[in-house]
Amino acid sequence: MSEIRFYHLQTQDLGQALPQVLTKAIAGGKRVVIRLPNDDIAEKMAAHLWTYNPDSFLPHGTKKDGFAEDQPIYITAGNDNPNKADLLITGMGVAPDDVDHFALVCEFLDGHDDAQIAAARQRWKTYKDAGHAITYWQQTPTGGWEQKA
Repeated sequence: MSEIRFYHLQTQDLGQALPQVLTKAIAGGKRVVIRLPNDDIAEKMAAHLWTYNPDSFLPHGTKKDGFAEDQPIYITAGNDNPNKADLLITGMGVAPDDVDHFALVCEFLDGHDDAQIAAARQRWKTYKDAGHAITYWQQTPTGGWEQKA
């Protein structure tokens, strides 16, 4: 069974919150796939990760960059996992249908989007019924995370 974490964004958007999570994942030796709604958003996220902090580096790429299987962090709009990631991150309403293929799944939810929250509640029930370990994390006013469930 997979471990699934729901991250409820409240004070930052996905682009602001993601670097901290990715830094921890890479430091822990994890390979990551990030799934976003479309290729344009995936490319914008990739550009953001190159420029968000001039003093840090998060090795990543998209299908446009090539060498997908070699990317520690692969950003996509598809259901592919070319880098054999053990961590799946989704955001902007993307709902994974293959959580069993990952050790850890992190779903980032826009706290200002009622439809995303409602859909996540349904997935929570589905995941729980399937026997996955699930936790819910809420963003604090300072951008940190507090486990709520």
